[in-house]
Amino acid sequence: MSGTITVGLDGTDHASAAADWAAEEAERRGSALRLVHAWVWHPIDVVYVGDRAADERWVRNMLDEARSRVAKRHPALDVTTELLVGDPVPALLAEAARADMLVLGSRGYGTLAGYLLGSVSMKVLRQAAGPVVMVGEPNSGTPQQAPEVVVGVEPGQIGDPLLEFAFSAAAGRGAALRAVHAWNIPTALAWSPGSLYLVDEANALEQINREVLADTLEPWRNKYPQLEVIEHFEIGSASEVLLSNSARAGLVVVGRRSHEAGLRRLGPVTHAVLHHATAPVAVVPHDSPRR
Repeated sequence: MSGTITVGLDGTDHASAAADWAAEEAERRGSALRLVHAWVWHPIDVVYVGDRAADERWVRNMLDEARSRVAKRHPALDVTTELLVGDPVPALLAEAARADMLVLGSRGYGTLAGYLLGSVSMKVLRQAAGPVVMVGEPNSGTPQQAPEVVVGVEPGQIGDPLLEFAFSAAAGRGAALRAVHAWNIPTALAWSPGSLYLVDEANALEQINREVLADTLEPWRNKYPQLEVIEHFEIGSASEVLLSNSARAGLVVVGRRSHEAGLRRLGPVTHAVLHHATAPVAVVPHDSPRR
């Protein structure tokens, strides 16, 4: 495996954690590591013009220090830096389009997590053409003794890029892959007690869902025969089920439909996982199924 992993830096501790995570991932994959900062100089106000040269020096020093720190820990890694002159969102979207993955730092978790993720990160997550990984603080819920990769699976409605990313990530780590699927009783049956009784007696709903999940995973099991795949099947809220299975994960993989009704957006499950998961979260765009 080769290619490039790009990290967007902004001088924060969370961005440094993202660089550390990305360096380890690049080393596993045999990829190059690219550290970038998107910078547009703005005077502080109309009275104080500011010092453009000093601001640019700070940015370049920040990139150099990050490169030196990563290179010291990973001397064999190909690490480059670049100052991108331009607005952060389009600059990072361009990086995401040409890299194998873009890695960003998440500012933290909690009740205000939607704000703490940052407006730039959220815009990039909604629009990126490739996978984007959000990394929180150092040592934030990624125990070495349980390095499972957890992926949320929606049987029959999932694009190849999501499962390809999850299976590849687990194989690269030598970790088990936990495929999580949550399901609920169809509304039409809930309104018809007689129909619900009949399918419940035959255990049909659960069996059908299990079979569809198994069919969804089968081609990937065949492609990665050495990989341990755990099928977790549970009735309940998709976001709650996925989060409860992600508490001790090394990486959580969720999807984002790349195009829906003309708008790029994050679904409610992906949104919840980004806000509350303690492990790094990979958001992988995929196409909606054809009907």
